[in-house]
Order: sequence, then C-alpha cells, then structure tokens
Amino acid sequence: MISTLRRGLLVLLAALPLMANAAGSAHDLVQDTTSRMLADLKANKEQYKQDPSRFYEALNTIVGPVVDAEGISKSIMTVKYSRKATPAQMQTFQENFKRGLFQFYGNALLEYNNQGIVVDPAKEESGDRAEVGMKVSGSNGSIYPVSYTLTKINGEWKLRNVVINGINIGKLFRDQFADAMQRNGNDLDKTINGWAGEVAKAKEETDKAAGKPAQ
Repeated sequence: MISTLRRGLLVLLAALPLMANAAGSAHDLVQDTTSRMLADLKANKEQYKQDPSRFYEALNTIVGPVVDAEGISKSIMTVKYSRKATPAQMQTFQENFKRGLFQFYGNALLEYNNQGIVVDPAKEESGDRAEVGMKVSGSNGSIYPVSYTLTKINGEWKLRNVVINGINIGKLFRDQFADAMQRNGNDLDKTINGWAGEVAKAKEETDKAAGKPAQ
C-alpha cells in the first residue's frame, strides 16, 4: 500500500491548483493547473534537483495558498484534539503540515518523467463541493486512479482531500496523528512540533516498500 501511495502521491502536487479561480469550475482548475505545474517542473527540474529547498519554497508559494490548510489540519486532528488546541497551536500545525508535505512529496515529484496524466471528463458540478478524477500512468505501466475533493470557500475552490488508488489520504494522516498522540502521552505540543518527524518516518517506510535506500 505504501509503495502505491508513493507512486500516486507525486501526482498530488503535480495536479494541485496553481491559483484560486472563483470563476471557473473545479474541473477546469485542475485541468489547467496540471499543465502549468508540469510545465514549471519541466523548465526548472534540473535546478530543483540541485537545490530541492528552492522547489519546496516554490511549492509552498504556488500550492500553499490553494490548499484548505485550516480545514485539513482540523480534520487530521479530529474534533477530539482540535477543540483543545489554541489558535497558535493550530497555526503551527498548519505550517508544519504543509512544510512536511512539500518536503516529502517534492522529492517524489522530482522523480516524475512524464509517464502520463489524464484528467477525467468533467462531471456536473453544483454547490460548494466537487470531485475531480484523474488517471496516472506509472513507470511500470500501471494506471492509478486519483480523486480530488475540492470545496468552495469564499468563492474560491480549495483542495480538501485526495484518494489515490483507493487510499484516502485524509484518513491516513488522521490515523497517523492519533497514533502519534498516543505515543506522546497526549502531549499536543510534542505531536505538533514532531510532525515533520512523523512525515520522515512515513518516507522511510515508503522508500523501504519501494526497495529504495532512504535519503
């Protein structure tokens, strides 16, 4: 499962909205920005490989503003823990969550070699919630289905969750956070400040499952 997660999650960053677009549909946003992000990666890939930190910064600048970081963070913590968190703790976790995500999956994205990404035909969209499907071709020839959930917040589409080849990423991180809280004796600060370490452990597991040496 972890190996599949790594192959599919590189697409998460490749296909995230480049900028909020209140006028267009969620489908058009994903379709348009998939091309933009891949074009940017193609133009700067060698530079990013030499200095990955610049890539992480670029991802934060490009992707960060259109991710519903607040909603995702509360979902990962669940009501059980988020209601106990102070505004400062929530803000710290949001930043740690985004930083860890971009560092972890930025490396995976740099491995992408134009195998193939096709956005599914548009579905009827109504209300403030939409799902956009995608098919990703892996280097081994396998096809991985991806489903994005977007919500409209203040008139702008924001990414809220993604399911890759049947793996619900939101649930995966919720389980990870709950496990970390248990191991940390329900110390919220310790879990929040150690979130990058949790992501790093997930990366090690992914590399091991994929038969790759840890970086």
